[in-house]
Amino acid sequence: MERLQKILSQAGLASRRASEQLMLEGRVTVNGVTVRELGTKADAAQDDIRVDGRRVRPPERHRYVLLNKPRGYVTTRSDPQRRPTVLDLLHGVHEYVYPVGRLDFDSEGLLLLTNDGDLAARLTHPRHGVPRVYEVRVLGIPDAHDLDRLSGGVAIDGRRTARAGVQLTPHDRGAAESSMIITIHEGRNREVRRMCESIGHPVVRLRRVAIGPLRDPRLKPGKWRELTLQEVKRLQDATRREVGRTAAGTSSDHHEVTKRTRRTRSI
Repeated sequence: MERLQKILSQAGLASRRASEQLMLEGRVTVNGVTVRELGTKADAAQDDIRVDGRRVRPPERHRYVLLNKPRGYVTTRSDPQRRPTVLDLLHGVHEYVYPVGRLDFDSEGLLLLTNDGDLAARLTHPRHGVPRVYEVRVLGIPDAHDLDRLSGGVAIDGRRTARAGVQLTPHDRGAAESSMIITIHEGRNREVRRMCESIGHPVVRLRRVAIGPLRDPRLKPGKWRELTLQEVKRLQDATRREVGRTAAGTSSDHHEVTKRTRRTRSI
């Protein structure tokens, strides 16, 4: 017996959080009975589990798709405003896969889609602290105080963000825009954009360049590929780390990044 939202996630229907929402909306039944209670358990092998009347079955095989998302696409399977979604870019992928985390409409870069519910849950759970790395272009040039605030954490919706890796890249003095490399270990809504807004330097362009150990600078915008077995294993290994260990490593990295930034910020 397992929690119903875990069964739905393992079947590749949605992330665990999205599966919980399906239950709350009354779209999930077990043996003909609508289930809304999130703690409900079921037996995937014995019970008749359905979503919107369709029988839930485990996926025939797991798919791991790495997409270079361009601007102008929504990170969801469907959009009530009828905007293009990232699924529109996955020509040839017939399995039910869903995005792991989000990139907003105007953001771009690497996005993982899968039907492996267990791995998706571990990648998005803050306990594992899997890093995401972003190239960020902002208005103006953040000073040392701004960079310290970003790396140490800023308040968003009354809660401070976790420590982040921040590196200001070389730029011309007096430039109208500047670029940073920002590494975060949590996935709050529009987190990087809101962090930059909080220090008075709104984002002009945001591109995710790494998800844990995954990088692919050769993958063109709008294109996708399957992960290799080695890449899947490295992702699985990354989710086995505890956030305390990640945070400790990040802390020492921050001071080094800040030192480098102060030396290069007027270049």
